[in-house]
Parts: sequence; structure tokens; C-alpha cells
Amino acid sequence: MKVLQFPVARITIWFVLGILISYGTNTVPQAALLLLILSLLGFSLMYYLSQKDFIQKTYFGLSVYFLAFCIGVSTQVAHTDSYQKSNFIYQLDSADKVQVMEVVLREKLKSSVANERFIGIVKKINQHSASGKILLNFHKNKVPIKLPIGSHLQIRGLIYRHRIPLNPNQFDYGRYLTNKSVLAQMYTNYSEVKMCGIDKSIWFYSDYLREKIIANLQKSHFQKEELNVITALILGQQQEISQEILHDYQFAGAIHILSVSGLHIGFIMLFITFLLKPLSKNRLGNSVRLIVILVTLWGFAVIAGLSPSVVRSVTMFSFVAVGMHLKRSTNIFHTLLVSILLILLFQPSFLFDVGFQLSYVALFFILWLQPLLTTLWLPKYKISQYLWDIVTVSFAAQIGAFPLSIYYFHQFPGLFFVTNLIVIPFLSVIMALGVLVMVLALFNYVPEILVKLLEICVSYLNKIIGWVASFEQFIIQDIPFNSYMLISSYFLIITTIIWFKKPNFSKMTWVGIAIILFQICCFGTRWNNQSQKEWIVFNLKKKSLITERNGEEITAFYHSRKRNTFDENWILKPYMVSHFSAIKKFEKMQNTFYFKNKSILILDSLGVFPIEMKPDVLVITQSPKINLERLLQTFKPEIVVVDASNYKTYVSCWKNTCRKEKIPFHDTGEKGFYRLN
Repeated sequence: MKVLQFPVARITIWFVLGILISYGTNTVPQAALLLLILSLLGFSLMYYLSQKDFIQKTYFGLSVYFLAFCIGVSTQVAHTDSYQKSNFIYQLDSADKVQVMEVVLREKLKSSVANERFIGIVKKINQHSASGKILLNFHKNKVPIKLPIGSHLQIRGLIYRHRIPLNPNQFDYGRYLTNKSVLAQMYTNYSEVKMCGIDKSIWFYSDYLREKIIANLQKSHFQKEELNVITALILGQQQEISQEILHDYQFAGAIHILSVSGLHIGFIMLFITFLLKPLSKNRLGNSVRLIVILVTLWGFAVIAGLSPSVVRSVTMFSFVAVGMHLKRSTNIFHTLLVSILLILLFQPSFLFDVGFQLSYVALFFILWLQPLLTTLWLPKYKISQYLWDIVTVSFAAQIGAFPLSIYYFHQFPGLFFVTNLIVIPFLSVIMALGVLVMVLALFNYVPEILVKLLEICVSYLNKIIGWVASFEQFIIQDIPFNSYMLISSYFLIITTIIWFKKPNFSKMTWVGIAIILFQICCFGTRWNNQSQKEWIVFNLKKKSLITERNGEEITAFYHSRKRNTFDENWILKPYMVSHFSAIKKFEKMQNTFYFKNKSILILDSLGVFPIEMKPDVLVITQSPKINLERLLQTFKPEIVVVDASNYKTYVSCWKNTCRKEKIPFHDTGEKGFYRLN
């Protein structure tokens, strides 16, 4: 790969490795500082020796890569909020105590069923200065209360640190928030909120401009559903889009168009460049044009909320604009790599953003693979060339993003080709019209004819997407895919493309090795799962669920034979997909289990149990009225497990009893699922 010959490529790779290793090992600040000092000393020494020709240039190159690695480590540590002593988490009182906090609202998130949600910047906690981000959950009122971004609030409420996932292979929302530097959540009511003023920062004006545009479009009688979609398409705001629309776009393979990315930024840059073309006749005009382009791009990024995909695209196109101004042919790979380096230098947490990963991988494969695909067929007519370009770009992007998409989402939209062929030409019209309407709306002028035309276009776009998504037989779901398969699949894809570009025996050998490695990962994972046996008590609110897995077959035990599809989807599906397994049968919960020489007694609401049994594990469900102290003295179990079907007051009492009897106590509501394997 020629791209790896660029020095900036190797520097970026080592920098990214530094971030990853620091993140994975939780490098402490002292160690990061020591590494950085050593790398700087080594770099200085190697530079001096190489200038004097005492050593080969190779050693100087190695010192540069080590320095890049250590800068990556230090950057990640410096941006880890939990290492900041001023962070509010170090000033929290008891978890059960109401805290008084001053925050400034930074970002509005999609609302949950019960709560309005915001990201807040902490200013004070219990009258002490503090820093950090917190997720604010305001219980919904019957009459919605509008809180603008930038609101300086004093709030009373309970603060909770992130909990571990309570069920196996469940999405770790706490880690997701931590990667965004949000270390805790607060739950409160609007009655506990006191407005202290408005912090008129860039985030306030960004939200103000967005709200002004949306308000003017609403006054123009723009239909709500279409308005929510166009707001996502142009401004990147998906908070108000219905779950049904998101579902359709996801199943049709078009979810990427609802996030502002390179497609949107590229269009805006071309449009501004075209409008300012008369200024390019002299040096002063060229400089003015460059400034206008950069201000427009970054102004749009601010209005769109500075999401990772927007920042990535604007950064990259800013370099392209500077290259055009300097009359230099900008190598697009250089631009891509420098944008990665700069973005991660200032915000390393973007590396763990799924959208950031997918957008960069897709763009890399478009730049690398699409030129090869275009040579497979040379159309004679412009329209066929245009359609062929759409197909090759879509295929290149999908090949690049395919392993990551399967790894994160475990599904694949089989009709993505059809979607892109229909939608992308249509989308260019919507983008042009949408940007024009939004600019006019910003200045309080919205021609009705343009609004109706845009509304009709978006309505037809939604109908097309819904029609494609209706072919559910082409949507492959619940695809098992782990990290070993992810890495080996990319190795296979990359070696295959390299071989296609210039076929020879050596490259074909690497393709063969990649195929064997991928098969080893697939069959090895499956064999490992087939040889496993485990017994699990799940954490299911007000209900009981136990599973016994034997290889790829799972038996699920409920207190009722009636299957609960919702519970199965949200609780069992991630577990099944991760272990390449399927539900063999559902059975009514029994009172005794025997698993790997362990005897297990289930005590339910009836409180009936065999007196002669001496269980190793005692599982309590459905809040039975029992004298636990007497039972423990009789049974002497190795551990007591309680699930989420029990009353909290009972659980608290049983916990104290177990502590008194010196018997381990496992509450699934606190420690998560209980597993025997």
C-alpha cells in the first residue's frame, strides 16, 4: 500500500496506537509524563546524531515514531476527565444524598420515554467549584418546558455513577458515556431547577440559529415528519426523528445520509467555490475567497453541532481549500491522515466514536478501491457513467464499512445498492433546495413555493426509503461477529484488493494466508462456543429469567410458559448473537437445578423447598416471605443470589442477614447477572 510510504501515515498510526494502548491500560499521568520526557530526549539525541552522520537515518525515524506513540499516550491521559482532580466526581457526597449542582447546558439529546435529556458542563457542586460533564435527566412535565442551550442552572437531584451492564453482552451505555467524557448522571424534576442566567458561548449561538431556522420553517407550515428529516439531513439534528423513520433508513442502508458528513460538506464547498469564482482573478480575491470558504465551512460545523463526522469532514475540506488556494495538487490521502492526526490531537475520544470510525474507513476505501472498480467497465454515455460512479462509490464504501458495521450492529441491509442508486441523485436536489431554504429561513424569509417543493421531495424520499425497507427478507440480522473476525476480515479484504491491483504469486500467497486466518477465527470461535456450558441468572425487572447454555443451544426458564417477545429481544438476543447460539426451548421455572456438580435451589413466592436438599447456590426470586437466617443455618449455601423480581426492602434485609452469617451475597440489580460456568 503506497499510502503507508507517507511519513505522516506511519506517524498517525503510531499516534493512534498510543491512544489505544493508553485507553486499554488506563495509563496513569505519571507514567505518561515519564514516557513523553524519555521520547523527547531520545528524539533530540537521535536528531543530533543523525545530523552529524554518527547514526543511520533509520534510527532517527524510529525515535520519531516512538515520540508519536508517546504523544498519543499523553494526549489520551490529558483528556481523561477522571484524572482531573477538579472533576465533580471527586466531590460527591453519599450516593443517596441530594446534591446541589450548577451546570451549563451544552447539548440536547434524544428524549427517553420518561425524561428530557441534556449534556451539562459542571460549574459547581455543593457550593464548590468543579468541572466535568454530566448527563441530566429531567422528568417530563405535562406541559413541556423549554430550556435553551447555554442555560446556567442550579439543580437539586440525585447523582449516579455509571453502572456496569446488568446482563451478559448488553450494550455498555456507561462506557459509551465515559468515552464522551460524561462520568455520571443526575435525575431530577423541573421543579428542582432554578435558572441563573444564560452563558452566551458559541454553543448558545449555534443552538439559537438552529432554533430560529426550525421555528421559521414551522411557521411556514412545514409538516413535522418532513421537517425532522430535513433538519437531520442539513443540520445533523436527529433528536426529533421518529423511531419508525430511523428504522426504515437503517433497514434500507441509508442511515448515513441522516448524519452530516463529507457529502454535505463537499457540496457546500463546491457551491461556495462556484459563487466566489469571480474573485479568483487576483491574489487579494483568492485570499478573500479562501477566508470566506473556511468561515462558511466552520460556521456550518458549529450550527450542525460539531459532531465527530462534521469536524472530520470540515477539517479535511479545509486542507483541500488551502491546497487549492496555494495552487498545489493536494494528495487526498495526506489530507485524510493530517485531519485524523489534528482531530485526535485535540479530541482523542473521537477515536472511539462509531460514526467517526465508519466515516473514515468508508472514505479511505472510496479513495483507494473506487478507482480500481471504475476500470471494470467504461460506459459510453454520461448517464450510465454517472450511475456506474454511484455503484462503485457505494460498493467501495460498503466493502470498507462492512466488517465494522457487522461488528457493531450485527446486521446487513442487502438492498443498499438499490437505495443508493435511487436516493443519491434525489438527495443532491434535496440538499441544494434544503440549504437554500435554511439560509433564507435564517433571515426570516421563507418562500412558500420552496417550502412546499422541499416538503414534497422529502416526503417522496421517506416513501422510497420505506418501500426499500419493507423488503425485510433482504435484511440479514443477528450476525455473530467478534473482534478476531473483525481484524482477520480486514486483513482478507486489504490483501485481496492489493492482489487485484497488481496480481502476482507473492500477493496471492498473502490472500491465501488471510483466508486461512479468517477461517481459523470463524471455526475457532465456533468450536470454543460449542465446548462451553454455563448457567445464568439474568437481571429482569419484576420478572425472573434463568438460562442454561450447552454449546450453541440455550434453554430459557421463565416463571410462566408464556413467552415475552420484548424481553427476549432486549435481554436474550445480545447474549445469543455473541455466543453464536439459539433458543432451543422455553420451560417453566423449576425449583432445583444441577449444573457441573453444583446443586441449585430456586426459592420463589411460594417459599416451597425440599428440606433434605443441601444447595450450593440459593437463588431467591419473586419476594418469598421467608426466615432467611434460619434457612442459611439449615442449608449453609456457598452463595445467595437474588434477582430483580424481589422487593428492594426484602433484598436489603437479606443482604444484612448474609453479612451477619458471613455468606456471599449477589444482588443482580447491583452486581449484574450471576453466572456459573
